[in-house]
Amino acid sequence: MLSQQIKKDIKRKLNFIYKSNKSKKKLKIYADEIFQVINRYNNFGKKGKKIKISEKTTVLISYGDSLLDGNKGKSIKIFRKFYKKNLGNFFEIIHFLPFYPSSSDSGFAVKDHYQVDKKLGSWSDIYQQSKRTNIMADIVINHASSKGLWFKNFLSNKSPGKEYFLTVGQKFDTSKVIRPRENKLLKKITIFKKNNFIWRTFSDDQIDLNFKNPKVLLRFIKIMINLLNHGVNIFRLDAIAYLWKKSGSKCVNLKETHEIIKLLRTICNSLKTQSIIVTETNLPEKENLSYFGKNNDEAQWIYNFSLPPLLVHSFLFEDSTYLNKWNKKLPNTKMGNNYLNFVASHDGIGMRPVEGYLTKEKLSLLFKRLKKNGGQLSHRKIQGSSKKVYEANITLFNAFQKTDYDKKGRFFLERYISAHAIMIAFEGVPAIYFNSIFGTSNDEYKYIISGNKRDLNRYKWNKKRLDNLLKDKTSKQSIFYKQILNLISIKKQNKAFHPNAKRENLNMGKKIFCFKRTSLDKKQIIYNITNLSSKYQKFKFNYKFSKYKNLLDKTNISQKTELKPFETLWLSN
Repeated sequence: MLSQQIKKDIKRKLNFIYKSNKSKKKLKIYADEIFQVINRYNNFGKKGKKIKISEKTTVLISYGDSLLDGNKGKSIKIFRKFYKKNLGNFFEIIHFLPFYPSSSDSGFAVKDHYQVDKKLGSWSDIYQQSKRTNIMADIVINHASSKGLWFKNFLSNKSPGKEYFLTVGQKFDTSKVIRPRENKLLKKITIFKKNNFIWRTFSDDQIDLNFKNPKVLLRFIKIMINLLNHGVNIFRLDAIAYLWKKSGSKCVNLKETHEIIKLLRTICNSLKTQSIIVTETNLPEKENLSYFGKNNDEAQWIYNFSLPPLLVHSFLFEDSTYLNKWNKKLPNTKMGNNYLNFVASHDGIGMRPVEGYLTKEKLSLLFKRLKKNGGQLSHRKIQGSSKKVYEANITLFNAFQKTDYDKKGRFFLERYISAHAIMIAFEGVPAIYFNSIFGTSNDEYKYIISGNKRDLNRYKWNKKRLDNLLKDKTSKQSIFYKQILNLISIKKQNKAFHPNAKRENLNMGKKIFCFKRTSLDKKQIIYNITNLSSKYQKFKFNYKFSKYKNLLDKTNISQKTELKPFETLWLSN
């Protein structure tokens, strides 16, 4: 049974969120239903596995159909067999991107949160994989599909779906709304003989949910419980920052949104299965960091969104200035909280996180270079009719292929591997996108057909073809695969790579990026030192480094060292 303290905490949070539009009597009914949901799971639900976070923890990001094998079975089953053979010794967590029935946006326009897309597999496939690994899944919480049951019922005033979607009148002031996309925000709709506007933050097919209706919040609490019962124990709250809307405000990062996350954290803490909440907030860094909560009572993990664009910029322009500035300023995490580090994901390289770090001139040069490398740019609307680049759509392989200093792409592999070495060594939990393991190029064919810029980075592999390429030791895919998994293998053996091991920035000039990691017991120190240039770099070490070993090739380091172009050292005592 729930303690009185937890019940009070849940009631207090509900009152904070809904005090202006719901009576105390109604809020008590919702609170009692939440208590029932928690008690029902704790008494009868399936208990999941314990989550152990250490230097051994690495996340694999994949779609359920990133790997296909013609008509030979469901894609998650195919993925599981491939994972067991090729990836199982390296990744302790699998982030399956949305596997629900969906109408667009590669799964992020969910039609039914209680089903697995039949093309991918079943809940049994998810649960069977959860016996071997921890499973992270998306809770697409801000919006739902215009073609799903909820929206159909919303239009017919039926449940579930009745009053689930956000409508606003003409008096609602949207002049300050922060936009992540270019599409028209509001669409006029006549419903129940009344003219209103439905809200669409991301696309015409993704209709924003109405969290001012407590039934919507309660529905997502039940969805979390359903995921727990099917083996999911890490929840990625997709686009959570845009959840609450208020007339005349920016409609992002509002206090009610933060309070909802705190409520979900309290509920998760009261369940018999340990779970982790991850907030996906592709925003300027100060706003992103706020999702840990002032008292570390919101997300346990937040995405380290500033890392990818700053890393890409540093390697393409051979300059660590902005990376050093950011690394020096970024606060260390507290135990239980972690940065989720990544260089590439299923989306593009977000540009909002580098606001305040890269100037307009630097960004312009970056965009020009990425476009030369085969990238596309996606925009967001700002005040009036103007727009800004929201993200660059390109695979990491293409992004690092050529630079203004290396126009023939002589050092593309070195840039690629060193960027992963920095990310894996950095404070936090590393996450690697399935396609990045194999150095996958832009999917130009899919982009031409779909017109969706993000499809450049969402290639689906044929299993037989990938198997054959991995058998060929000279293939690009085999080389990338072995080098990246080698980095993970070394990381797992060294305690200074614990996600919460202390990180210190060391400035060695604009051509070198260096940081120090110290294990929790203070017995091991590792220096990550990377040459960010296409030329050899000489520098002097203090005499104490003579006893340090480079973990990447197991060689001792002399007092004077020369770094090869784009070479990374992991120096350990």
